[in-house]
Amino acid sequence: MQQRRENFMRIVFLLTACVSVIAVVMICVFLFASGVPAIKEIGVTDFLLGNSWKPSQGIYGIFPMIIASIYVTAGAIIIGVPIGILCAVFMAKYCPQKLYRILKPAIDLLAGIPSIVYGFFGLMVIVPVVQQYLGGSGKSLLTASILLGIMILPTIIGIAESNIRAVPQAYYEGALALGATKERSIFMTIIPAAKMGIFAGIILGIGRAIGETMAVVMVCGNQAIMPGGLTSGVRTLTANIVLEMGYASGLHREALIATAVVLFVFILIINLSFMAVRRRSE
Repeated sequence: MQQRRENFMRIVFLLTACVSVIAVVMICVFLFASGVPAIKEIGVTDFLLGNSWKPSQGIYGIFPMIIASIYVTAGAIIIGVPIGILCAVFMAKYCPQKLYRILKPAIDLLAGIPSIVYGFFGLMVIVPVVQQYLGGSGKSLLTASILLGIMILPTIIGIAESNIRAVPQAYYEGALALGATKERSIFMTIIPAAKMGIFAGIILGIGRAIGETMAVVMVCGNQAIMPGGLTSGVRTLTANIVLEMGYASGLHREALIATAVVLFVFILIINLSFMAVRRRSE
C-alpha cells in the first residue's frame, strides 16, 4: 500500500513538472511563431534600432522603448536593492520581536497589493512631488523608477531575509570572537555567505520591474521617444504593448507580439546571466 502511494505521488509530481515545462514551451512557440516573421518583414535593424514608432505610417522602431525599459529597470534597482537589503538585515539581525510581528505582515502585504493600486499611489503622490520639485508633468522616467523601486521591495526583502537567517549562527559568532563589530560581522561575513540567495531575490525583483505594466503606464508619460533626462516622459516595452494591442491589427499587431519577444529575450538573458554567475561561484 505504501509503495502504491509513493508511486502515485511520483506520477503526480512528474505530471505537474511536465505541465510547467509544456506551458513554457507553448508560450515560447506562440511568441516566436508570431513575432519573428514580423521582425523579418520589418527588418531586424529597423525594428531593434529604429528611433520612431509610427504604426500609421508603417514605421516600427522600438529602440527608444528598449532604452526606456533599461533605464527604468536600472533606476528601480538603484532605489530598491540597497533599501531592500538593508531592510532585510534589520529584519533578520536588529528588529525587536514585537516590532517584527508588525513589520513582517506589512511587508508581505506590500507584495499582495495590485499593480493598479501602486499606479494610483504613484499618480496621486509621487507624480505631484516630482512635478513640484523637478518641473515638467511629473510623469517621467524618475517617477516610474521610484514606483518600481517600491514595488520590488517585498520580493527582495523576503528572499534576502530568509537567506540571511539561513546562514549558520557560527559564522556570526566566529566573526565576533575574532574582534569584529556587529555591523562588520554582518556585512563582511553574513552577507557574503548569503550572497547567492540575495542575488536570486534581486533577479526576481528585476524580473518584476522589467515586466511591470499597469503601474508604469500610469506614471511614465507614455511618450515613444528617446529619454532626454530623468524628468522626460518615456514608454517601456510593456507599456507599448498594453496601450496599442486593443486596436492593433495586421503587421501592427504582429509588431507588438515581436516586442513581447524582445522582452522575453531580455528576461531570458537575465536568468542565464544569473545561472552563469551562480555556477562560477560554486
